[in-house]
Amino acid sequence: MGKVLLVILDGLGDRPINGKTPLSEAKTPNLNKLAEMGINGIMDTISPGIRPGSDTGHLSLLGYDPYKYYTGRGPIEAAGAGIDVKPGDVAFRVNFGTVKGEGKSVFDKIVVDRRAGRISETDPLEKAINEKVKLDIDFIFKRGSGHRGAFVLRGEKLSDKVGDTDPHKTGVKVKKCIPLEDRDDAKRTAEIVNSFMEQSHKILENHPLNKERERKGLLKANVTLLRGAGMCPHIPSFEEKHGMKLAVIAGTTLIKGIGKLLKGYVPDVEGATGSKNTNLENKVKEALKAIKSYDFVLLHIKATDEFSHDGDFEGKKKFIEKVDKAIEPMLNLDFGEVCLIITGDHSTPIKVRDHTGDPVPVIIVHEGVRVDDVNEFSELKAWKGGLCRIRGMDLFRISLDLVNKMEKFGA
Repeated sequence: MGKVLLVILDGLGDRPINGKTPLSEAKTPNLNKLAEMGINGIMDTISPGIRPGSDTGHLSLLGYDPYKYYTGRGPIEAAGAGIDVKPGDVAFRVNFGTVKGEGKSVFDKIVVDRRAGRISETDPLEKAINEKVKLDIDFIFKRGSGHRGAFVLRGEKLSDKVGDTDPHKTGVKVKKCIPLEDRDDAKRTAEIVNSFMEQSHKILENHPLNKERERKGLLKANVTLLRGAGMCPHIPSFEEKHGMKLAVIAGTTLIKGIGKLLKGYVPDVEGATGSKNTNLENKVKEALKAIKSYDFVLLHIKATDEFSHDGDFEGKKKFIEKVDKAIEPMLNLDFGEVCLIITGDHSTPIKVRDHTGDPVPVIIVHEGVRVDDVNEFSELKAWKGGLCRIRGMDLFRISLDLVNKMEKFGA
């Protein structure tokens, strides 16, 4: 039986501007060669017209129905930050932010920066919160990459049906956590979150690290802004569900979190930052190494999405060209053994600067595929290919069928 190497360029798909997209304009000889060698098509990661998140998109591409298994981004971010989340935990995404203003309560303060000047060294702040905050329930607080972190509540009578404390914009007050259902567990969870907000603010406001930042003219990281509450679901591991060993090569906390939730191998790759400065060559080397030992390897590349959110057509085009150069070693794979798939998890058009429901192009290269006439990897050509238009979970099943790991339906 063969193996699957799935390469995801985050936010790859785009809408034409004067008849051109960053992908169609990029010089991509290696991607074009793979398109020529394989079968092509377009894909709705979830279903036509649905705007996928990177989390729900990746779940679908890994064969997990997001409508069944997705409960919110919090548990995934927490897993990616290194927390061993368990079924029943309520998890939140966290930003270290900056607030100013009079009043004793954190909820009287105005948010002036949701990322605390993109602070990166937050280990002392994490330690202080874990040592000094006292709640009526077990909790775990852990920093993530940069200004990010995760907060997990563990115990009985908890609910994820509570609101954010992050107002998602500056110039307004920190939000109180409110119950979204008229239930005792939601009310209790909101009260616990608000207590955490007040305590953590007092600890951070007077922390030596923030006093030093203030002396240097830097923004204080004096508030924790919580969002995306979710209850960790009972989710089977990738090996339990599909009978295959999974490896996830990624630089972002979110995608690492998906890999960890599914009990996959998630290595720390030197130079893998999840940004435009990520070490693509090291990530490709790690993926090619992993495919020797694992049945299904997901290689995630983030920066195509970042350039899209910034509205940077030229930056996205040039980064795609860097990816094309980095994946050149994949042309030497044994396609009798490895099924190579290259696609995106969603579209992020330059003009929209956000995720849309536009389908993304997809290539499958494997011995025995019905090679079509497409010889260019782009949104403007892929729709002519033999795959036609499929969904993310279709792509997963197609890959398993090609490597003889799909069971027969019926007699």
